Amino acid sequence: MSQRYKVVIEYDGTNFAGFQVQPNQRTVEAVLVDVVNRIAKNPLPAIAVYGSGRTDAGVHAHGQVVHFDLPKPIPAANLRLALNSMFPLDMSVKTVTEVDDNFHARFSTHGKRYRYIVSTTAFVDPFKRNYTGHYKYPLDVNRIRQALPDLTGEHDFTSFVASGSQAKSNVRTIYDIQVTNRPADHEVVFDFYGNGFLYNQVRIMVATLLEIGNGRRAADSLPALLAAKDRELARETAPASGLYLEEVIYPSNLDENR
Repeated sequence: MSQRYKVVIEYDGTNFAGFQVQPNQRTVEAVLVDVVNRIAKNPLPAIAVYGSGRTDAGVHAHGQVVHFDLPKPIPAANLRLALNSMFPLDMSVKTVTEVDDNFHARFSTHGKRYRYIVSTTAFVDPFKRNYTGHYKYPLDVNRIRQALPDLTGEHDFTSFVASGSQAKSNVRTIYDIQVTNRPADHEVVFDFYGNGFLYNQVRIMVATLLEIGNGRRAADSLPALLAAKDRELARETAPASGLYLEEVIYPSNLDENR
């Protein structure tokens, strides 16, 4: 009898070409599929691994969620040990939970939390270059805070989605956005919580909010930008290196066996 597992993983995205399998590229999904199938002694048909969503090349995760079914159950604690013993050093399993067959890492999702960290040093910090986006220009965080309510709620985010998106609808709901100034660390941190995000949406929103913080855009310009539904009006995209998938949220009744 097979058993489904929900696995929360973290990874340093620097040396991955994103989450999704790509020909001749090192990806998170490819590593997962290889390790899971080796643990299961390469069964036929091969075991598929399903993620909560894709992250792009260079994007990091503290709370990516995947699920897969093993033909022969393994205790969750033992499976976590086995996965971590076989993962590369830039990946790690945080938790493994046995779940019912109605759980799906992608389709059961209720919401996601993303964090974006901006380094504000005059020059690129060599020790942060892979883990922050760099913005050397002056920022008024109060101007950014003034603009945030205009992005919350349900909107058509066509102006904030990159070409190549395969979404059937660009309507999403953002429940909350917070921005935190960390002057001692020379960082500004954005936290986004929504029901889902489009291709490059968070990175485009960050770039636009940085323009507002720098005075290049008016603090009240976002409603018109949303209404225009025109990507050409929000052309900048913050670097992938500053983005982290922090948490994937599920309804509690789908979270684990009871």
